[in-house]
Amino acid sequence: MNILILGSGGREHALAWAVKQNPKCDRLIVAPGNAGIAAIAEVAGLDILNGPLVATFCEENAIDFVIVGPEAPLAAGVADTLRAAGILTFGPSAAAARLESSKAFTKEICDACGAPTAKWARFTSAGPALAHVRAAGAPIVIKADGLAAGKGVVVAATTAEAETAIAGMFGGALGAAGAEVVIEEFMAGEEASFFVLCDGQDVLPVGTAQDHKRAFDGDTGPNTGGMGAYSPAPVLTAALQRQALDRIIRPCLAELARRGTPYQGVLYAGLMIREGQARLVEFNARFGDPECQVLMMRLGAQALDLMQACAEGRLAAARVNWADDHALTVVMAGRGYPGPSAKGSVIRGLDRLPEDSRHMVFHAATAIEDGQVVAAGGRVLNVTARGATLAEAAREAYAMVDRIDWPDGFCRRDIGWRALARA
Repeated sequence: MNILILGSGGREHALAWAVKQNPKCDRLIVAPGNAGIAAIAEVAGLDILNGPLVATFCEENAIDFVIVGPEAPLAAGVADTLRAAGILTFGPSAAAARLESSKAFTKEICDACGAPTAKWARFTSAGPALAHVRAAGAPIVIKADGLAAGKGVVVAATTAEAETAIAGMFGGALGAAGAEVVIEEFMAGEEASFFVLCDGQDVLPVGTAQDHKRAFDGDTGPNTGGMGAYSPAPVLTAALQRQALDRIIRPCLAELARRGTPYQGVLYAGLMIREGQARLVEFNARFGDPECQVLMMRLGAQALDLMQACAEGRLAAARVNWADDHALTVVMAGRGYPGPSAKGSVIRGLDRLPEDSRHMVFHAATAIEDGQVVAAGGRVLNVTARGATLAEAAREAYAMVDRIDWPDGFCRRDIGWRALARA
């Protein structure tokens, strides 16, 4: 089987790593890829937002299966174009992917099917939004309606902070993503991620994880795209997973199908847990990043079989074979992230680290310059390890971090702290 993965980040490196282990995989191409991906797969300089171009590339390279990694190609309708060309594709249609590409759309779906979520209001201009915040008070959550690469959510602790966020979004700080703004009540509790595969009819849970959004230890500092994650997330008990499936995920998917836009792909439900009850924070239409890294570390080669079954509508007979283990990933980012961070700094020591079924450094934003690995973005590396316990996985991951020579990088030192405190 010839496989094409679209994307260039740590998520796509993890997907490629897992897919490559499956004997079904004859040829693996990742477009556009990065320096780490290039070590295990072919990379191709391809505009992954151009559906017809991707379809032509697939035909020219005899691609049998396409896995769409990031959200932007999904929102651009690339999966639709590929399916129309008869190419087996993993990833929802643009209409179904609105669960991620429009916060207001997701809220409308929840309201239509009674799925529990935060109270909300939508605004198209700053004046009414500011008035709403001043009346409601803080804490309060301000969200850009569209895709903002993980930077469109502000959990405002004060009214002033909310006002600044609203002014920035309507002022163009996030481009078209902030043309509309959704303002939500603040939900207290513990947040965790629940991943399921959907083939338009059947649903298969494929794992839980917990991300760490704040930049610095102790969950302080600005929100980021994610500074680390671990799997499984003990807060998402079997009972809570059943509750989320019955009250949130299946009703929302049924409402999508009722509207003529059945969902096919991975659906990531961000859930807020409090007093034994789950409420929806948001949906994502792809594997999370960095959650995908810990899920793929635990799933390994079977990930390809599961994604193929999903794309072919065979989930009813599919099963996940979980090892009784844990995985943890630590994001190493360039200093200054999530603000501007310098690119081009050399990263040394990666060649001395283990690369096996229990240890892997997934590259998120790297390039090769003069034969050396250099930083090429904000979140740069995902240092990932498995262990029999979460504590063991954390020790292994941080031991790898400590062997990386990158003075311009930083990381959190407390990934997994909630679950470790429970152990």
